[in-house]
Amino acid sequence: MRSITATMSVTLDGVVQGLGRPDEDTRGGFAHGGWGGQYNDQVMGQEMGRSMAKPTDMLFGHRTWKDFISAWAGATDGNPFTAHMNAATKYVVSRTLKDADAWQNSILLSGEAVEAVADLKAGPGNDLSIIGSTSLIHALHAAGLVDHYQLLIHPLTLGSGTRLFEGPAPLTEFELTDSVTTTKGVIIARYSRR
Repeated sequence: MRSITATMSVTLDGVVQGLGRPDEDTRGGFAHGGWGGQYNDQVMGQEMGRSMAKPTDMLFGHRTWKDFISAWAGATDGNPFTAHMNAATKYVVSRTLKDADAWQNSILLSGEAVEAVADLKAGPGNDLSIIGSTSLIHALHAAGLVDHYQLLIHPLTLGSGTRLFEGPAPLTEFELTDSVTTTKGVIIARYSRR
């Protein structure tokens, strides 16, 4: 059985929306997009590289997958993250996409997200990692399918935006397995389900 690790950048007040760019995700009138860039440093890069060094397949909701295509698909910039993203098998969960041909090594998982991912998780293969895809994480967490969280906790509050844990979710206990603090005050905390 595969495990699922969700990696999310989150503010102190739990916001995960619009980390990278002002126009990344403006749903609900969100006006704080691009809040995460000022916190990048060498420690964060090393820790994310450490995570990506493990062989995993990736799991995306269709919105994040489409957004990542513009940044990663076909890029040849020499960045090790680019090479990892393009080489990885990418499962995209969607009820509306017709195919996943827009990004190499992508496989469409049609139907209901929880059922499709539960079936994928139960089968053989690499462990699965999710970056972003908040709606998918909400559904998978509520169904008890997320085994590990890697949270990049940023030292700011935004007061509005989509939160990591919204809606129904079961009581779930996690154990802190590792943590690192970056030079810019981001705590990278890794948790595993007990």
